[in-house]
Amino acid sequence: MRIAEIYRSRQGEGLLTGTDSIFVRVSGCNLRCWFCDTPFTSWEPEGDDLALEAILAAVDQLEAEHVVITGGEPMLYAELIPLCLALKQRGRHITIETAGTLHLPLRCDLMSISPKLASSTPSESQAGSWSARHARTRHQPDVIRKLLENHEYQLKFVVDLPSDVDDVEAWLSEFPEVSRDRVLLMPQGTSLEELATREAWLAPLCSDKQFRYCPRKHIEWYGFGRGT
Repeated sequence: MRIAEIYRSRQGEGLLTGTDSIFVRVSGCNLRCWFCDTPFTSWEPEGDDLALEAILAAVDQLEAEHVVITGGEPMLYAELIPLCLALKQRGRHITIETAGTLHLPLRCDLMSISPKLASSTPSESQAGSWSARHARTRHQPDVIRKLLENHEYQLKFVVDLPSDVDDVEAWLSEFPEVSRDRVLLMPQGTSLEELATREAWLAPLCSDKQFRYCPRKHIEWYGFGRGT
């Protein structure tokens, strides 16, 4: 697997916010969100190809129970299957962060699905042919259903504008089995100023619609940067 970074920090997003965790960040992505906050794993992927043993050795050295495998898009790599198996054999709690466009038959404790709304599509001037490719592949209902059926899950939607909340409602109408207390809406932004501006209208919307508001606490704790 191509790995961009492995580090220990606190989970800053989702149902496990505040949990001491090891982050294994893969490099490579099949989408190109215009707001991607880890372009070194998507637009300009970096990292080293590491064997399973090397990844496990790095995780073992960091000594935390919770492991978050993120990206990029981890589901691009079939090696994720034996990695998860080995981590479970070590007694680790595993979260997989995915956009929900690809499926692998793996074991994890929490499938953290971040579906990409229409507003995530980059312009053609920004992304060239990736614009149409992103728009065409960002939503894969059959994959989403498999992930929901086979795993404990959370759904995290990045919200940039109030109209995105309407798109979330439209998305959820396809999946009546989803429990609303598993739906988290997260403001788009990488600075405290951006996040606060969106929180002002997004948090009340979440309360009205019975969604969870999902702050990006790691930015509050550490600022925006790699290894956090």
